Amino acid sequence: MFFRDQVIGKYRILSPLGSGGFGAVYLAQDTWIDKKVALKVPHKQQVDFSEMLKEPRLLASMSHPNIVTVLTAEKQDDTFFIVMEYVTGETLESIIIREGALDLTRALDFTCQMCNAVDHAHHAGVLHRDLRPGNMLVSDTGMLKVTDFGTSRILEIAAHGTTVIGSPPYMAPEQFQGKATFASDIYSIGVTMYQMMTGELPYQTPAPADLDRLMRGELVQSPRKKNSRIPIGISNIVLKALQADPSKRYQRAGDLLQDVLAVRGTPSGKSPRRAATAGTSTATVTPPPRATPRSQENVADIQSRLKARETPQPRFCWHCRKPLHARTDRCPFCSESQS
Repeated sequence: MFFRDQVIGKYRILSPLGSGGFGAVYLAQDTWIDKKVALKVPHKQQVDFSEMLKEPRLLASMSHPNIVTVLTAEKQDDTFFIVMEYVTGETLESIIIREGALDLTRALDFTCQMCNAVDHAHHAGVLHRDLRPGNMLVSDTGMLKVTDFGTSRILEIAAHGTTVIGSPPYMAPEQFQGKATFASDIYSIGVTMYQMMTGELPYQTPAPADLDRLMRGELVQSPRKKNSRIPIGISNIVLKALQADPSKRYQRAGDLLQDVLAVRGTPSGKSPRRAATAGTSTATVTPPPRATPRSQENVADIQSRLKARETPQPRFCWHCRKPLHARTDRCPFCSESQS
């Protein structure tokens, strides 16, 4: 534990920022460059030092505007800590507690930003396992940054791999069996979307007697039952993310992002490109004609069509760094032209 005005190496402790299952976080001043940073100090300090460095090294390799940046890791006075960027603002959890259901545009803005962060992490092979509003920081400018990526891995090392990781209200059904996958993070995004749009969780912390119903998907109701102003298309996206069967959820955060961007761009709230349902996502395009061995040109033409119909990679506004639909020429957030 650190104390106010305590000096650790080149860092002077200014105030505590919070504490959780992994450790405590402090606001500190880097006295060498006169910059505020956040110091995260794990509760478990007896873990092998080389093991504790694995996660900071992995996280430091990720660079994304919607992920809190890990600057370095240090050990001073026999205390290991991680140095991270300090985000001026508050947690998404605090915003929801204070305001309840958020304005739909704002909720979708936050959803797009967290999807960008998770998609980037998944492509880097990083599984979060504890996505929740309390682990998402919102800056004074509205930029959402996901934090605590990879923390669960350190916790598993400290607990010898026997601990089920996550916060129960946000955990996918399979996480209660210790079987987290990338689709488990998608489920947590779905719970967070539900909470942002209704001001409530889809269900309270499941009791042991409720686990079978959770596994069957019987605890989740449509968010429109709690907030009728939610468009049907958005409600269906949330329900698909909350499918009990991992194979029926979105498999990539980028796919969820593309559906949200498509739906928010239509007045009816329905996707012009996809029908996002609670069970499956059905493409509305017609399959290309079958190739014949008689013409190599036909094969090349079909391959070209298939490539054109692939889901495009997420784009970002050059000005505000927020997500863009694949076919838009102007940012819907800051109105800057992308040409």
